[in-house]
Amino acid sequence: MKAIINGRIIVPDINGNFKTLNNHMLIFDNYIQDILPMEDSYIAADIIDAKGCYVAPGFINIHIHGCGGADTMDDNLQSLSTIRIYQAKTGVTSFLPTTMTYDLPRIYRALERIRAARQTQEGAAILGCHMEGPFINAARKGAQSSQNIINADFSLIEKYKDIIRLITLAPETLSGNYSFVEQCQKNNITVSIGHSSAKYSVAQDAIKNHHITHITHLFNGMPPFHHRHPGIVGAALDSDVFCELITDNVHVHPVVQRMVYRLKNRGYIILITDSMRACLLGDGISELGGQKVYVKGQTATLSDGTIAGSVLTMDRAIANFMNASGAKLPEIIEMVTKNPAKELGIYQQIGSIEKGKQADITIFDDTIKIKTVLVNGHCVYTHHKNNSSD
Repeated sequence: MKAIINGRIIVPDINGNFKTLNNHMLIFDNYIQDILPMEDSYIAADIIDAKGCYVAPGFINIHIHGCGGADTMDDNLQSLSTIRIYQAKTGVTSFLPTTMTYDLPRIYRALERIRAARQTQEGAAILGCHMEGPFINAARKGAQSSQNIINADFSLIEKYKDIIRLITLAPETLSGNYSFVEQCQKNNITVSIGHSSAKYSVAQDAIKNHHITHITHLFNGMPPFHHRHPGIVGAALDSDVFCELITDNVHVHPVVQRMVYRLKNRGYIILITDSMRACLLGDGISELGGQKVYVKGQTATLSDGTIAGSVLTMDRAIANFMNASGAKLPEIIEMVTKNPAKELGIYQQIGSIEKGKQADITIFDDTIKIKTVLVNGHCVYTHHKNNSSD
């Protein structure tokens, strides 16, 4: 058995809202076994001293294309290994590798690799796949390639229903036929509105009547909010639907982040990175979806100036949103743990520190500097002062 001592443990209160618990120790093996007062005597084979840092559930990143020079669409398994290792360094214990709008054979190869990699253990765990396209609107493609955009057809993805956990589509392209959405839902695949030009009425109908519960990177890949044409943004803010936010202060201004925090129930905000291979590599020329990308600071763009993914990491996403919104840290931790786990239907297994749940744990300081990361009770990252990435 193992124990974490001297930490500020972030746990759910009686109502399920996260709070900080002091003067307690966390007992675990592969699963959380108990949370005991520090004054209790307990002998553990392995003790981790948190030294006053926060002890939180491991972060869950449900929208990430790549980092550290690797991308989900790369035709090799090593890229997924690289992403897993780099994600762990930023506090992420599980994630959804996210595909892009390519030709179907290449998307299928990516799904096969994700399926194979899911069976291995290194770095952050793979929960499945987020398919971002090809069932989107070319008018809102962003950095996606228009030549491979096609109409939604469940037969095209049925072979991979075991690995696809989230899929982004444009509901207006369904022409009122929601059979694709219904088939996804029957197979435990969450459907998200994104890269779409849907009007408010279409988006609201999809949410209210066809039970779509998710919005892909709110504000991005959709028409801007207008007071006479509220569109997808209006539908998202006017309903209980989970909204992804890229909080790099480039995709969404800090003022708008604060507005979303005030308008949305905290239980329906999910922070994501939407990062690409250039993440953690610094300024320079990179690639996304077969297109050249130019990175300077926190901004990544195509040659025509279109924003292309991000270079955001989850630890910085939390810090940025905390500064922008004024929300308390335990609330924000819900947005990268509890909320994505609930949306994926796996909150009984991960997403909070509670007895019986998997021991996915992230330890970090007041500046959200990651100190230690454990996946299934095993340490996959420990901060050392001589780390080249520090």
